[in-house]
Amino acid sequence: MDTLERIKQQIAENKVILYMKGNPTMPQCGFSSRAVQTLAACGTKFAHVDILANPDIRQVLPQYANWPTFPQLYVNGKLIGGCDIITELYQTGELQKILQEVA
Repeated sequence: MDTLERIKQQIAENKVILYMKGNPTMPQCGFSSRAVQTLAACGTKFAHVDILANPDIRQVLPQYANWPTFPQLYVNGKLIGGCDIITELYQTGELQKILQEVA
C-alpha cells in the first residue's frame, strides 16, 4: 500500500484523527500540544498519527489535503484544519457541535 492509500485508509477508518508532531502524551510542538488539549477539553477520543515517526506521511499529507502545516484534524473524513482553526472553533462552540455528531 502506498502512502496516499494509507492516509486515505486512516482517515476513512477513524471518525476523528489528528496528524501531529509527537503523540498525545508527548506532543513535540506547541501547536500539536494545543490541539491535543483542545480535543481533550471536548472529551473526545481520537486517533493520532505521529508525522515525525512517519516522514512519508509528513511529505504526502500536505499535498493530499492542500494544507501545508501540522497538526491537521480530520472529522468524518473532512479536514477541519490546524491548531488555530481548532482553537477558534472550540472558542465559538462549533468544534463541540462537530464532535458531538460523531460521538
